Amino acid sequence: MSGKIFLVAAESSGDALGADLARVLKQRDPSLDLAGIGGALMEAEGLKSQVDISGLAVLGFIDGLLAYKRVKIAVEAAVATILVAKPDVVVLIDSWGFTLRVAHGVRAAAPEIKLVKYVGPQVWASRPGRAKTLAAAVDHLICIHDFEVPFYAPYNLPCTVCGHPALGRFKQGDGAAFRARHGIGRDEKLLLVLPGSRPSEIRRIGPTLWRGAEVLKRDHPALRFLVVAASAVRDSVVAQAPASALIVDEAEKEDAFAAADASIAASGTVTTEVALQGTPLVVGYKLGWITWALARAFLFKGKYSTLMNVAADAEVAPELIQTRLTPANIAKAAAPLLDDSAKREAQVHAQNNALDKMGRGGRQAGEIAADAVLGVMRA
Repeated sequence: MSGKIFLVAAESSGDALGADLARVLKQRDPSLDLAGIGGALMEAEGLKSQVDISGLAVLGFIDGLLAYKRVKIAVEAAVATILVAKPDVVVLIDSWGFTLRVAHGVRAAAPEIKLVKYVGPQVWASRPGRAKTLAAAVDHLICIHDFEVPFYAPYNLPCTVCGHPALGRFKQGDGAAFRARHGIGRDEKLLLVLPGSRPSEIRRIGPTLWRGAEVLKRDHPALRFLVVAASAVRDSVVAQAPASALIVDEAEKEDAFAAADASIAASGTVTTEVALQGTPLVVGYKLGWITWALARAFLFKGKYSTLMNVAADAEVAPELIQTRLTPANIAKAAAPLLDDSAKREAQVHAQNNALDKMGRGGRQAGEIAADAVLGVMRA
């Protein structure tokens, strides 16, 4: 046995990263002993989780307080599972609060285990002091962007830049085939609505996105709605969506994204995935009011919340955040993407330029991450 690596993911996006990393690690060295905590995608790669991660995808101050006991129990279970497994390396994937607590628990009980953080906190946007906190907790960081590295240099935390994982996972969708499968005419306008992947996002953002979609439909009576629902939140998505909306599973994600004429979406990894399919989008986001007040006063310092816009240093995709996220504003921003082919093409072109700046066309993030993890293990 050449070594044991333990992967930890606490929500669906991390589960996807963990599954991709596990797949590449097995390709690199079939003799590796891989174990982990995650979801269905990691389990499909042979990493059956002994800790239930459902309900850990929390966001915001109030949601965090409400979930504190559940997170505390899950952290204790995760640390105990890792200590029994006795891995050489633990890879802590995304989910800042949860994985940091796991890192502290493992480091205190078994300092000989090497710790790697895969996707760091957004120190470039808020709370740069987290760079020092992370550097004291782990041995290596695999981050997404070059501009993150200088934040960690003062604390001597080794960093590997992998690029945005969505770029590496990209698979060109077949929009024409999707429309044919679902009886959607070539000339019918199709609006993709993506209310988020966390229950709190769907609860706060979904109703406004749908009201905005209905405003658009008043001026576009033939407009059809399309939703891609992750399995973990499918019931919540279905409950919100109009009866006429076409709801498909993630297995059709790439084709659905490519088939849409425009999208209105909650900020997150999905905005990059939609842009990669050549579909223009409007981005919306809303936090709880206490969390928003704290963020604006003390935490958030970035100009943009969407990574494409950060990379371009411009509002390539319109952002409607907090008070600006209204049905009228959604309709106003999205209507030109349905009505004006020149404006639509201009935004797609700008999105493509931003994606190039984010590293489209380079090595896959999973491959770079796997090499970094193996390097830490063998050092």
